Amino acid sequence: MRRWTSFDPGRRGFLGAGLLAAGGAALSAGNASGQSAHGAGHPAPPSTGTTGKADHRAAHGAMITVGDVDNERNGFDPTAMLTDWDMGTVSTLPDGRTLRTFEVAAEDKEIEIAPGVMFPAWTFNGRVPGPALRAKEGERLRIVFRNNGSHPHSMHFHGIHAARMDGIPGAGLINPGEEFVYEFDAKPFGCHLYHCHALPLARHIHKGMYGLFVIDPDPARHPDQANVARSRLRGTPENAEWQELAMVMNAFDTTFDGENEFYACNTIAHCYAKKPIKILRDRPVRIYLVNVTEFDPINSFHLHANFFDYFDQGTTLTPTSKTVDLIVQCQAQRGILEFSFKDHEPGLYMFHAHQSEFTELGWMGMFDVVEVLS
Repeated sequence: MRRWTSFDPGRRGFLGAGLLAAGGAALSAGNASGQSAHGAGHPAPPSTGTTGKADHRAAHGAMITVGDVDNERNGFDPTAMLTDWDMGTVSTLPDGRTLRTFEVAAEDKEIEIAPGVMFPAWTFNGRVPGPALRAKEGERLRIVFRNNGSHPHSMHFHGIHAARMDGIPGAGLINPGEEFVYEFDAKPFGCHLYHCHALPLARHIHKGMYGLFVIDPDPARHPDQANVARSRLRGTPENAEWQELAMVMNAFDTTFDGENEFYACNTIAHCYAKKPIKILRDRPVRIYLVNVTEFDPINSFHLHANFFDYFDQGTTLTPTSKTVDLIVQCQAQRGILEFSFKDHEPGLYMFHAHQSEFTELGWMGMFDVVEVLS
């Protein structure tokens, strides 16, 4: 998918040519047409002297994509993705247990991953990442998977299940036009993921076939930590206190040379830099974070001006790391981050990968900490 450019289209070419910088001719053209670097239809934020908040356009040396992605054309919005949990449909089995059913379809779809940059994705339910599936520990799960794409696909769940439900060749890998039903118990509790396990694996994952898979703990199974378990169980009063966010770190090789040109959280480069995530200062934050970046050995998450507790894999109710501001994840590694801004003043607080190149190529955002949501 080579574009007609006069410079190296690889990621270092993008950096060297300044395509990602909100400056130079691109910014001048935008201003001339009445469009700020913040994007069409979005006013530029006030200066620091007026509000005490940093101008997020300049917060990383103005190293940011120019313009806006058309979320409506994409069919998904990275801001909505943060809280858009797919809870499936619930029914009761003859033995009284809960059956939670999800419907997922593979689909070929061209998506816009940065302003003006299209990518020929393979998707689950028309989005990248796929739907964030969420269930409760001990429930019976049924996932009806249909392959509406042009290649063989599957769903491999990071969890505990029978070999015949593993989503590999001979166990749930299906051809275009076919359907397969995965069925297993929801265990263990934690922050997991699913992805296609067709070969070549790197291609199917890189093209967009992955998503979050969260199993909330059942408080009745953890009496010694029932209050903590209830805080993670969606629908409880304890859980309602938390501001929960679904974040998938990913990247895209637009030239198909085995090297990524764009990095992101939830697919769209610099989306949370241009539209910071609103956070209420007096309520704690919980992030379900997974890394599915292909072609790089690790990715990372760094929070500015604050520290968090980290639960690696999310399979414990006590932190595996306490009071840290940076974690690294290899591909498919995931975990839960918990923190609070209650002792902070309102303002814009940055988060990003701590590989600087990833940051400049799209993986950077802001939390907009406020007293009340407007």
